[in-house]
Amino acid sequence: MGRAIADFHRTGTAGRLRVFSPMFEEDEIPVQTLFRSYADMPALEQKALDRAKGRTLDVGAGSGCHSLVLQQRGVDVTAIDISPFSVETMRQRGVRKVLEQDFFALEGQYDTILMLMNEIGIVGTLERLPVFFRRLDKILAPGGQLLCDSSDISYVFEDEDGRIDYPDTGHYYGELTYRMQYKDTLGTPFLWLYIDAATFARIALENGYALEILAQGDHADYLARITRK
Repeated sequence: MGRAIADFHRTGTAGRLRVFSPMFEEDEIPVQTLFRSYADMPALEQKALDRAKGRTLDVGAGSGCHSLVLQQRGVDVTAIDISPFSVETMRQRGVRKVLEQDFFALEGQYDTILMLMNEIGIVGTLERLPVFFRRLDKILAPGGQLLCDSSDISYVFEDEDGRIDYPDTGHYYGELTYRMQYKDTLGTPFLWLYIDAATFARIALENGYALEILAQGDHADYLARITRK
């Protein structure tokens, strides 16, 4: 994805960013959507940006589209991404605070943490959610908030009669494996988590956090606000 972002920034065009999963047909991410303005963002993302305050962390910032909106509003925002191509692109686009950084090794404290475009997916599995909350213990400032979106993808497994037939994988149905390809660069497989709101709220509570649903989208997606109990 980082290579695609760098190409689009440099030339205004990019090749196909292909997405593979053993559970689904091949998909594609339109690279230009990663550069969208506030006006072109989904309502859930707009609502999250409107609620960001204080020292803010933008996780998996990509091209920096969310950070640039907040920066223009005077918010003290730091963007992080694990891709050096994305980090360099964000710097070239004018994001002032950018780190090539893995969320799970991050230090410092933030009043607002943004994980948009289902960036909570980096957790990978339900089993790793406690690890995620322990990192949140360290970096979420007192009185701070995590704003994130995700989706309940149970509808994917619904048949024409309305019955849901989950795959017999032995895992939570929202735990997926993906792989991306851009031109001749084929990434390594990675785990990605989609989590329904009820399960997310339960696990948050077990780990000392409260989850509030701020908005529902049109495609089984939702925006959540997570705070310490």
